[in-house]
Amino acid sequence: MKTTLSLKPAEVTKNWVLIDAEGLVLGRLATIVANRLRGKHKPQFTPHVDCGDNIVIINAEKVVLTGNKVGQKLFHYHTGHPGGIKQRTITQRLGGKNPGHVVEKAVERMITRGPLQRAQMKHLYVYAGTEHPHDGQKPVKLDVAAMNRKNTLNHES
Repeated sequence: MKTTLSLKPAEVTKNWVLIDAEGLVLGRLATIVANRLRGKHKPQFTPHVDCGDNIVIINAEKVVLTGNKVGQKLFHYHTGHPGGIKQRTITQRLGGKNPGHVVEKAVERMITRGPLQRAQMKHLYVYAGTEHPHDGQKPVKLDVAAMNRKNTLNHES
């Protein structure tokens, strides 16, 4: 009789992965990162355990969008005061104070909500430039552009 192995939190091994987001399509990058954060790429994936990897994303400000999303996609937020609803385009957000929030929110919205999501999102580190403080962990570079030709905007149709 075969039994399904269920991973326990003490048995989890987390790797460090470095992804350069320059020229990558935002939605495709977010799905790959979300799957890696959850641990779905591992053979011992267990749905109720945080068994994903630690992911470092650099050059988050240089991510690209397809179609007309650059000029048309709006993000609404509220200041907390009456009549304080505001909106910004994705271009304004990428050029703003913290462009990494665009990538973080895209990944966050692709992971199932709840306490496990909040634990998994703590293992995502997004930086706007090329510098990051995680060199001591020796992250392995993951070439997302080579995984599929549609992951970049420069593919031939």
